Amino acid sequence: MGRAVTVATCALNQWALDFEGNLERIFRSIDIAKSKGARYRLGPELEICGYGCSDHYYESDTLLHSFQVLEKLLESPATQDIICDVGMPVLHRNVRYNCRVIFLNKRILLIRPKMSLANTGNYRELRWFTPWSKARHVEEYFLPRIIQEVTGQETVPFGDAVLATKDTCLGAEICEELWAPNSPHIEMGLDGVEIFTNSSGSHHVLRKARARVDLVNSATAKNGGIYILANQRGCDGDRLYYDGCAMISMNGETVAQGSQFSLDDVEVLVATLDLEDVRSYRAEISSRNLAASKVNPYPRVKVNFALSCPDDIAVPICMPIQWRHHSPEEEISLGPACWLWDYLRRSKQAGFLLPLSGGVDSSATACIVYSMCHQVCLAVKNGNADVLADARRIVNDETYIPEDPPEFCNRVFTTCYMASENSSQDTCNRAKLLAEQIGSYHINLNIDAAVKAVVGIFSVVTGRIPQFSVHGGSSRESLALQNVQARIRMVLAYLFAQLTLWARGMPGGLLVLGSANVDESLRGYLTKYDCSSADINPIGGISKTDLKNFIQYCIENFQLTALSSIMSAPPTAELEPLVDGQVAQTDEADMGMTYAELSIYGKLRKIAKAGPYSMFCKLINMWKEICTPREVASKVKHFFRMYSVNRHKMTTLTPSYHAENYSPDDNRFDLRPFLYNTSWSWQFRCIDKQVNAL
Repeated sequence: MGRAVTVATCALNQWALDFEGNLERIFRSIDIAKSKGARYRLGPELEICGYGCSDHYYESDTLLHSFQVLEKLLESPATQDIICDVGMPVLHRNVRYNCRVIFLNKRILLIRPKMSLANTGNYRELRWFTPWSKARHVEEYFLPRIIQEVTGQETVPFGDAVLATKDTCLGAEICEELWAPNSPHIEMGLDGVEIFTNSSGSHHVLRKARARVDLVNSATAKNGGIYILANQRGCDGDRLYYDGCAMISMNGETVAQGSQFSLDDVEVLVATLDLEDVRSYRAEISSRNLAASKVNPYPRVKVNFALSCPDDIAVPICMPIQWRHHSPEEEISLGPACWLWDYLRRSKQAGFLLPLSGGVDSSATACIVYSMCHQVCLAVKNGNADVLADARRIVNDETYIPEDPPEFCNRVFTTCYMASENSSQDTCNRAKLLAEQIGSYHINLNIDAAVKAVVGIFSVVTGRIPQFSVHGGSSRESLALQNVQARIRMVLAYLFAQLTLWARGMPGGLLVLGSANVDESLRGYLTKYDCSSADINPIGGISKTDLKNFIQYCIENFQLTALSSIMSAPPTAELEPLVDGQVAQTDEADMGMTYAELSIYGKLRKIAKAGPYSMFCKLINMWKEICTPREVASKVKHFFRMYSVNRHKMTTLTPSYHAENYSPDDNRFDLRPFLYNTSWSWQFRCIDKQVNAL
C-alpha cells in the first residue's frame, strides 16, 4: 500500500565558512541515511555555509561558495534517489533569505525561505536576512548559471509551499518557526501535511533541551503527524555550543532521539513510520477536522517520488521511546567539554593552560577539561577515527592512542598555581592534589619577586610606597596592590602558555583558560586584565550555585576526592595579607552580597527585564520573610551601583561558553551602556518613596 515511510534527520558539527568540511559532512550524512534505507534526508539550518557566519552573510562570496557547494551536491551520484533538504543563504530579487533548498535527482523542487527570524538573545537574523512575509505565495526564482547547467532548470519555485509526493505531503519549518506562537505546522497540518520538517541552529542553554523536546512533541499531539528536527552541533567559531538533539516525533511521542552532546561530527537518525497511524490519529479529532475544512490551501509542488515502497507490509515500524534528559550537572560536564574540544582542534593548538587557584571556579574549569579528556578517550574507544586523528595531531604523535583520561590530560593540560605571600598553604595543597588526581602537568611558582619589582618601579618614580589596609594604607592603595598581583598572574599565564611546551621539548603553544563565573562578571568582581582575561572561558556563563553542584557531581562520578576540601572552603581571592597564617579575605564579604543573591539579581535584571525600581518591587515580595523593605532597598541599590560602576569590564570579557539566559556578555547577548550615571538618582528616589510609604 505504501504506508511505511523511512526518513532521516541529522546533527552535523558544521563550521562557519568551512565550505569544504561542511560539504564532506553533508555527504557523509546522506550516505548514512541512504545506507539505512531513508528516502528523505533533512539537515541543520544554513548547514552549507555554517550557521555562525554573522556579517559574512553580507558578502557575495558567501552566497557564491554556497551555490558552488550546492552544485557539488546536485551533480553527485550520492544524492540520487533521495530527497535532500539542505540549508543556505539565497539572494532573491536583491533580498537575502535564510532558505531550505530541497532537491531530488539533480532537480530543485522548492526553495523555501524562513518566515519567522530569530532575533532575541544571541540571535541577530534580522541583521542579515529578511523574513518571507508572503504566506502561501510562490514566485519564480532564476537559478545561477552554474546550477542551471546541472539541473537543466531556468527557474524553480521560491516561497511558502509544501511538497506532495506519491504517498504523502511534507511541509518545512525553519528553527524559530517552531517557537513562534503562530507556527506554520498548525495551518500546514490542517491542510493535510503529514510530515513536518524543522532545520535548526539552536544553541545550548542549561535546562533548555526539555522545552525544545516538548515543543516538538506538542506540535503533533494536537494535530497529529510526523515531526522531524535536525540541528547543528558543536562550536562553529563563536561563544555558542549547538547541542544536537536531532529527533523524530509522531502523534505527540518521540520515536527517535539523537545525542545532545557528542564528539561525533556526523550523527544520523533514521525512522520508519506508518502514515496510517497519522491518519487514524487525526480521524477522531473532530475540532481539528472542522478547522481543516475551512483552511486556506498551500501551493503544492508535485513530486514524482515516494517515501515508501509498494511492498512494505513486513517493514518494521519504529515505536515510541522515553526521552532521557541530562541533569544540569551532566550538561555542565559535557557541553563545555565538547566546546573546548572543538576549539582546541580547530585552533590547531597543543592544549590548555589554566591558572589553578585551589578554589571552586578554577577547579570546576579543570574538571571540565578532565571531562573533555574522558569524552575523547570514550570516542576513540568507540571507533571515532576523526577524534583519534585530531588527538594524534594535537599531541604530535602519529601512533598515539588516548585510552587513559589522566594520561591524555597530562599531554594536553597544564595547570599552574601562582603563589604570593598572601596565599595560604591550604589552597596550594588543594590545587596540587586536584592536579595529581586529574593528571595535569602541574607547575608551582611564586609571583612575589615580580610584584615587588612592579611596585618598586612605582615607588622609584613617585617616592611613595603603597600599603595594604591592614598595614595602615588606604582602600585605594590596597586595591591597587591586589590588582598588581592579579595582573601579573595574567602576564605569567600567557608567558607559560607560550613557552611551557618549548621548555619541555615539545612543539606548539597552549590556550589560556579563564575561570570567572557568570555571577562575578555580573557584579564586576574581577580585576580587569587579570586571570579572568584569557583566550576562552568554559564557565563564564555558569552560576556559582550550578558550579558547586557540578563539583559535587565530579566527586561522585570522577572520584576526585580533592574536590571535597575545595567545596568546604570559603571562596577567596587571596590578594590581601594573611592573618596569623590564615585567609581573612572572602569573596562574599568583598562583594557585599552572596552568590545566591547575585544569581537572583542577574535573573531579574536580564530575564525579567527589571530595572532598579521593578527589581525592588519584586524582591520585597520574594524576600518578605527575611528582609524589611528598607533592607531590600539597600541591597538593590548596592547591586546596581556595583553593576554600573563595573560594567566597563564586560567590554573586555573573555569569550565564554554561553550557558545562562542572564549572562552579562557584552559582545552580543547583553547590550548595555558601559558608562552609567552610577547614582541612579531618579530610580533610587522612586525606591525610597515606596520604602517610606511602606
